[in-house]
Amino acid sequence: MNELALLTKAARAAGDIATSYFQKNPKVWDKGGTAGPVTEADLEVDRMLSSDLRAARPSYGWLSEETEDSADRLSQEDVFIIDPIDGTRAFIEGAPHWAHSLAIAKLGRIQAAAVYMPMLDLMFTATLGGGAYLNDLPITVSARRETSGANILSSKANFREEFWPGGFPDLKRGFRSSLAYRLCLVANGEFDGMLTLRPTWEWDVAAGCLIVSEAGGLATDRTGAGAVFNSAGGQLNGIVASNSDIHFGLIGGLT
Repeated sequence: MNELALLTKAARAAGDIATSYFQKNPKVWDKGGTAGPVTEADLEVDRMLSSDLRAARPSYGWLSEETEDSADRLSQEDVFIIDPIDGTRAFIEGAPHWAHSLAIAKLGRIQAAAVYMPMLDLMFTATLGGGAYLNDLPITVSARRETSGANILSSKANFREEFWPGGFPDLKRGFRSSLAYRLCLVANGEFDGMLTLRPTWEWDVAAGCLIVSEAGGLATDRTGAGAVFNSAGGQLNGIVASNSDIHFGLIGGLT
């Protein structure tokens, strides 16, 4: 089974588990600090994915939000980067905008990616050099040429004036709980871009970054540097994603 087929099969199996808990009052715990909540569904999905994917690729490393991290992955050429449920708060609230985000990185670069939205029946996929797809149909980023007036997915915190010393750009703001889904909505052109300016966990964005780039867009950190995955800290310096025409306009005014 090739890499993408492995990920999509696992993503659908994750959806079967998660939907069995959805809107049925799953057990919820607070992970403490700023880590947010976790549900019994997150943990069961993580166990299944760890078992199935690592059995299929025993030489691969593992980085997942719900698995205790190990430095062993840093010496492995290929690594799974997984968010069992991205958008757990939406899952808890009974909203449909949560996703399973699965990616494989080789030497820091994402090779295959799947983002699955079970409640919306959306499967976003990409392979490096192979294009991006939604339910097996090709997708492309927005054709917008001007940054001004662009429709951007972001939390309110990223629109604070302190981040924009040159003046806040004329942007429209939308929101979805899942960062993976935000990236996919940029990839299929429903939104012109997305940004998050805080340190960003790799598992939230690894799959979505490849899907954006294979849809013809750019997904960089907040400075415009390319994203490199499987870092020691497991985080990136924010993410900004859009088409190439408005990308500089989005990052040019940032601190």
